[in-house]
Amino acid sequence: MSSRRKLSVINDAARASDWRFAIRALRHRNYLLFFSGQSVSLIGTWMTRIATSWLVYRLTKSAFLLGVVGFSGQIPIFLLGLFAGVWVDRWNRHRVLVLTQTLSMVQSFLLAALALSHRITVTDIVLLSLFQGAINAFDMPARQAFVIQMVESREDLPNAIALNSSMVNASRLIGPSIAGAVIAMSNEGYCFLIDGMSYIAVIASLLAMKMVVKQEFEIRRRVLQELAEGWRYVSGFVPIRSILLLLALVSLVGMPYTVLMPLFAAKVLHGGPHTLGFLMGASGVGALFSATWLATRKSVLGLGRVIPTMAAIFGGALIAFSFSHWLWLSLLLMVVTGFGMMQQMAASNTVLQTIVEDDKRGRVMSFYSMAFQGIAPFGSLFAGILAARIGAPFTLAIGGACCIAGAGWFLSKLPQIRAHVRPIYGRMGILPEIAQRLQAAAVLQIPPED
Repeated sequence: MSSRRKLSVINDAARASDWRFAIRALRHRNYLLFFSGQSVSLIGTWMTRIATSWLVYRLTKSAFLLGVVGFSGQIPIFLLGLFAGVWVDRWNRHRVLVLTQTLSMVQSFLLAALALSHRITVTDIVLLSLFQGAINAFDMPARQAFVIQMVESREDLPNAIALNSSMVNASRLIGPSIAGAVIAMSNEGYCFLIDGMSYIAVIASLLAMKMVVKQEFEIRRRVLQELAEGWRYVSGFVPIRSILLLLALVSLVGMPYTVLMPLFAAKVLHGGPHTLGFLMGASGVGALFSATWLATRKSVLGLGRVIPTMAAIFGGALIAFSFSHWLWLSLLLMVVTGFGMMQQMAASNTVLQTIVEDDKRGRVMSFYSMAFQGIAPFGSLFAGILAARIGAPFTLAIGGACCIAGAGWFLSKLPQIRAHVRPIYGRMGILPEIAQRLQAAAVLQIPPED
């Protein structure tokens, strides 16, 4: 065999090895089932999000009511999220997910029935959004905390989180594009109907699981006592507190860009539902590329700097997008926006899941859910009010500037965060030099035998 041929074979083998490493969490049967079912279901979820926004805008032409609907869909997470985290640590997470996915399916079918019968009103949308938000308050922390039970090897946990992000954003790329086409050809009701049917896949995958890693239950105290314990842990531990504060800020001032997208599609770019689908799809392209890159990372090291860097990129892309009047440029900027948003969110999730104590995982992930989606309704409502007064472009630009300011604050905290995280990484073997020192210290503490 020629040297060139040998080199080609070696390179092919290396690439195959890299891809196997990038999807290593799929070796676990339960996670593979979950990944497959959720991949189908999330396409329907994104179709519903786009269809809901366009339906509200078509019925009302109101930026304020777009904000109200966004607020109603997420405020239950803020109100119920903390208590949900305590209960998720108490209840069987597998059963919780079967219940929440079933209720979500019912909600989508109700939306479909009202929309297809042409009887749906904004009040109906608000009430059903509140219902879905209440479901999500339990579903999100349960789903995040359940990952550790599906992935039997802790070293595969960061990869599973990255693959989760890839799954979400692949559906975010596909779902809006399909939704735009379906709405253009018929009406929003068929998007809700497809979403309802898509839940069958994830429910079936959950029921097919055979649990290997059992959830540990301890004698519990009162709910308020456990809630207070979770709050002290989150607020007193600098890395978790800082990550959640930045995530909450970005959710408050940056994430409402999705609520304002119908206004940009219709008024700024002079398009229709297909334009809205293209914009959200472009954001999904960037987010998918971001999540795929995270899946190929071999370590969580370096994610501390990734978090503020990507928050700043996200904010800068929002500012640039707010002043764009060309579709091609807006689509390009949406790709950058999606990339920055997903990097910051997934990196935050990965670091949190790596450093959190197992007995507090449900509560910490409920704080994560609150920071990510529980704070967002206030941003959606405020963005809707502000956009009605000063316009969507200036509203989005202000949000982007605040994201950049938050990134600067987090960067100033980074040395302190690293000082707290490095010993944890050392105990886990992520930092070999610290792990060796800890092992040596443990040996020195053993009394010599006589």
